[in-house]
Amino acid sequence: MPQMERNISTLTANTVALVLAGGRGSRLKQLTDWRAKPAVPFGGKFRIIDFPMSNCINSGIRRISVITQYKSHSLQRHLQRGWSFMSGQFGEFVEVLPAQQRMGEGWYAGTADAVYQNLDIIRHYDPEYVIVLAGDHIYKMDYGKMIAAHVAKGADITVGCIPVPLEEAKAFGVMAIDDESRIVEFAEKPDSPKSMPGDEAQSLASMGIYVFSAQYLRERLVEDASNGTSTHDFGHDLIPHAIEHDNAFAFPFLDANTSASGYWKDVGTIDSYWDANINLAEINPDLNLYDENWPIWTNQDQLPPAKFAFDTDDRRGMAVDSLVSGGCLITGAVVRHSVLFSNVRVHSYSVVEDSVVLPDVTVNQNCRLKRCVIDKGTIIPEGTVIGEDLEEDAKRFNVSEGGVVLVTPEMFGQKLHEL
Repeated sequence: MPQMERNISTLTANTVALVLAGGRGSRLKQLTDWRAKPAVPFGGKFRIIDFPMSNCINSGIRRISVITQYKSHSLQRHLQRGWSFMSGQFGEFVEVLPAQQRMGEGWYAGTADAVYQNLDIIRHYDPEYVIVLAGDHIYKMDYGKMIAAHVAKGADITVGCIPVPLEEAKAFGVMAIDDESRIVEFAEKPDSPKSMPGDEAQSLASMGIYVFSAQYLRERLVEDASNGTSTHDFGHDLIPHAIEHDNAFAFPFLDANTSASGYWKDVGTIDSYWDANINLAEINPDLNLYDENWPIWTNQDQLPPAKFAFDTDDRRGMAVDSLVSGGCLITGAVVRHSVLFSNVRVHSYSVVEDSVVLPDVTVNQNCRLKRCVIDKGTIIPEGTVIGEDLEEDAKRFNVSEGGVVLVTPEMFGQKLHEL
C-alpha cells in the first residue's frame, strides 16, 4: 500500500491544535448513550479520536488541547492512558479542557464558544497559528501542508474541504470557491445544498478543520462573544463573517499519492460507521492502517494473542477476511468478513458474518449474527439469531435504514451501566 510523507516544519511547531470532542453524535443512536462520539471504538483497536490526534503527532503538532463536554469520562480515561507519552520538558502536551464555565455560567453554546471559553489558556501558549479540528472523523491528513497554504495565501482562516455526494451534503457546511480557492459562499447544513460546478452529483463540504492566525482568532472570538444575535458557531457565524470581511480560503484535501480526494469519513450514522469498519476487512481497504510512516496511536491493553480452537468439520475455529484483535477467543466458531475488537469470545457452532463486534462481547453457542454492530460488553444468549429477519429484529434492537442491526447490552436487559 502507498505510504504518506510528513511535512514537519517550524509552522507546525508554532501551532496549537484544539480538538473539539464534546459532541454526542445522536445519529449513532444507542452507541453514544454512554460515551461521546469521539470515544466510540473504531477499526478493531482504536477510538475515533485517535485519528485526528495521530494526524497532529505525525504532522509535528505536539501541543494539543481536547475540548470535551458530553459524557466525557470514557474519552478522558482513554486520553490519559493512551496519550500520556508527550514530554512536558520539551513543551509537548495533550491536555483535556472540560466544560467548566470559565467565562459566565453557561456550558458551551457552540463550537466557537467552546474555543472562546478557553482563550486564556490558548493565550498562555502564545501560538502563531491555531488549528481547530473535529474529534469525530476518520482520516489521515498532513496538517503541515494546510498550514503552509494558509501562510502562503495570507489567509485569516483556511477551511479544509472535500467533495461529498449531494444527498449527504445536508449534514455539512457547503461552500463555493473561486479560481484562487477563496471562499465566496458558505452555508451550514443547508436544506438544499448546491452542487460543485461541473459536477452535479457532489457538493464541496467543510471537513470541520480550520486553520486560524492566532491573533485573528482571538479578535474574532471576542467580537463574536459580545454579539447577542450570534449562535457562537464556526460554521454559522465565524466563517460567513470571514467570507464577507476577511481573507477566507479553502484547502482541498487530496491524496498525497494520487492527487484525488483523500479518504475522509464522518462515521456519524450506524450505516456509515458499519461500512467504514467493514471496509477495513477488504483485501484493499480504502484506509491504510499498515502505513509505517503514518501510524495511528492509541491506548493498548496488554492482551494475549487472538486464539482459534478446534478443527473438526462441524466445529472449526476460524476467521476469514476479518480483523481479529488481541484477547479474542474463537472456539469452534466461524467469523467471516467482520471486525472483532479486543477480548471478544465467540463460542462453538456460532457464525458471525459482516459484523462489527466491540470489546468484551461474548457470543454464546449456536448463534448467527449478520450485518450487526454489537456494543461493548454485550452477552449474546445461546441460540440467538440476528440479521436474518429485520422486521423481527426491529422489535428488540435498532435497525438502521441500511439494514444494519445495532445491539447493546440494555436491549437484552443486561444492566451494564446501571447506577
